[in-house]
Amino acid sequence: MDIEERQADHIDYFVKKASTLEGQALANVVVEATSHPSLFAFSEILSVPNVLELEGTENSAFLDLLRMFAHGTWSEYKSKTRSPHITNLTRGACIDRQIKSFCATGALVLMIWMSCIDSAGHLPQLVPDQVLKLKQLTVLTLVETDKVLPYDPLMQELDVSNVRELEDFVINDCMYVGIVRGKLDQLRRCFKVQFAAGRDIQPGQLGSMTDILANWLATSDNLLVSIKEKINWADTMGEMDKKHRKETEDRVEVKKTLSMKAAIDSRGHEENFSELGGVMDYDHDRSRPKR
Repeated sequence: MDIEERQADHIDYFVKKASTLEGQALANVVVEATSHPSLFAFSEILSVPNVLELEGTENSAFLDLLRMFAHGTWSEYKSKTRSPHITNLTRGACIDRQIKSFCATGALVLMIWMSCIDSAGHLPQLVPDQVLKLKQLTVLTLVETDKVLPYDPLMQELDVSNVRELEDFVINDCMYVGIVRGKLDQLRRCFKVQFAAGRDIQPGQLGSMTDILANWLATSDNLLVSIKEKINWADTMGEMDKKHRKETEDRVEVKKTLSMKAAIDSRGHEENFSELGGVMDYDHDRSRPKR
């Protein structure tokens, strides 16, 4: 059973769980789902009405987070968070310092503090399992457009500092998990992908996929017509060659027959001449006078 088939039970579990919860409890389900080591598809969870109702609430960031795991990448997540590695404890300490200085600096500090919360809190901070998951999903996104992934841009996209760390990640966290299969080419410094699990279809992507499939079908039809034409041509040439061989064989047979007939006729004439010569000699002998 491959990775895509194994996910069905996990998806069903989280869909049912999300359908019965709301608010913070539902946000916790989002965190649990995006941290699950064997779950790589989230569109079904995103379609749950309770999850969509998080939009515009105090927990709407978790809806955005789920969308990020469905369609986004690690670099896109970083672009939406000022400091993706900041911990809740560090943020809390920062807030405490801002509150303590509020009395001395007044409303200006409050405005700066609220701005800091908005920029850093647009998406929830990730736990290590979520970071790993989003990086795995990033690899799947990159594979959609290129089956050969050079090391350098891959290291940059995944925030990996050296080749050994990158290869360990690809082998242990991607290939062994089953989301990709391929070969690491250390000489050419690239990852050659032979198979990759698919990600969730993005909104609007279905139409593009339909166009691609339609073009593929048209190309296949044209190729089929071309193949049939070549087959017909080959059949025609085969029939012509067979006919030519038959005609050649017939001509050879005719020549053989004529040659044999000529040989027989020639031998017949020779025998006739021999017989005529014998009679004449016989008559000649009879006409000789007796002694």
